[in-house]
Amino acid sequence: MRRSVAGRLLFWLLPLLGGAIVLPLLLLEWLPDPKLAGLLSALLLVPLALWVTSRALAPLNSLFRALAGSVNTYRDGEYNFGIHWRGRDDLGALVKAHAELGEVLREQRQGLVQRELLLDTMVQNTPVAMLLVAAGGDGERRVVFANLAARKLLHSGWKLEGQRFDELMAAAPVEMREAMLRGSDSLFVIGNEEDDEAFGEAFVEEQVYHLSRRQFRLNGRSHELLLLRLLTNELRRQEVQTWKKVIRVISHELNNSLAPVASLAHSGAELVRRGRHDRLEEVFATIEERARHLEGFIRGYARFAKLPQPLLNTVDWGHFLAGLQRQIGFELEIPGDGASSRIDQAQMEQALLNLLKNAHEAGGEDASVGVKVTRLPGWLRIEVLDRGSGMNDSVLQNALVPFYSTKRNGTGLGLALTREIVEAHGGRLSMHNREGGGLCVAIQLPDAG
Repeated sequence: MRRSVAGRLLFWLLPLLGGAIVLPLLLLEWLPDPKLAGLLSALLLVPLALWVTSRALAPLNSLFRALAGSVNTYRDGEYNFGIHWRGRDDLGALVKAHAELGEVLREQRQGLVQRELLLDTMVQNTPVAMLLVAAGGDGERRVVFANLAARKLLHSGWKLEGQRFDELMAAAPVEMREAMLRGSDSLFVIGNEEDDEAFGEAFVEEQVYHLSRRQFRLNGRSHELLLLRLLTNELRRQEVQTWKKVIRVISHELNNSLAPVASLAHSGAELVRRGRHDRLEEVFATIEERARHLEGFIRGYARFAKLPQPLLNTVDWGHFLAGLQRQIGFELEIPGDGASSRIDQAQMEQALLNLLKNAHEAGGEDASVGVKVTRLPGWLRIEVLDRGSGMNDSVLQNALVPFYSTKRNGTGLGLALTREIVEAHGGRLSMHNREGGGLCVAIQLPDAG
């Protein structure tokens, strides 16, 4: 049967209350003075009451001390402290609830430790070098955290925490130091001189890194997270794939041009042998046509590979697009208050002519091919619109990849060159199908105001 704390105290105090009533009556039998009987009763009952109360409260005091000690251990992160209470009363229920709380806290602590250990293992074993830098009380930026990759990259595997970031960068390669000073995400290349044991010569091994940086505030302090990722192997794989694609495309074009030329040369020799010189002009014209096609193909690749840095000047889009309209037809929609950008006029003309030519080849007439200029906050959006058949998802995903073409005689360089020009101007190029059919190719460029 479960007893309450009040019942426990009552169990101890009831005999004392009975004695407080009976004892004065008994003393009156012996002592004629009621005051003396009352005083003597008090002298006997008060010490007894104190003793009974201390006996009754002793287990409670012990329990409360144990609970206080247990709470202190919880505060320190230790949850293995247990309390035993034999009574089946309210205090027993309290002890049981306290034990259940300790078990929950212990399980949560173990889960937190496991997650923290898992996260630390992932961070320490990632190939990306991670540095967390924060300003200290002396104003100096110091390394707060560094994983194993960062230690190997910057300090030969030694601990970095607590070191001054400026001193660390002073000992780093100059390319990394310059990338850090730029204050934004960037790519940089570090050249490491190594010895070739086979030939006994030194060569420079270039390592390409990508720097990402993010800033945030934690506990009132400014922190910066720096991520250094080695891209050399990935870029080499992509470079090999690109070269394979280039070689495949060039081989295809060379075969398409040289095979007919070889065949025509053989036919021309046969015509000469038979004395039919009247047919030679046709043979030579075809050979010339294939040679010019091959020359144009090679010139296109050279133009893509040798695209110069844009020479920027402020250009009014109204006048610029009006000049394009005299070369190729399209409908123009432009804000009434005008729009301007800092662009290389020759390069941007080449980019837009590529897009407009594609729009017309998609099946659009002059009336259905349009250019729309829209002003966005800090940007200008130039859209080339057509009402052709559009592109399926596969073509849309690969349309901007160099050397990718769905045209029979296409080189796959038109859109790639256009994107290269746009990105060199600090802009971006995107494509999507239009509702009702057709394609929208959008260029976003910084607004010159």
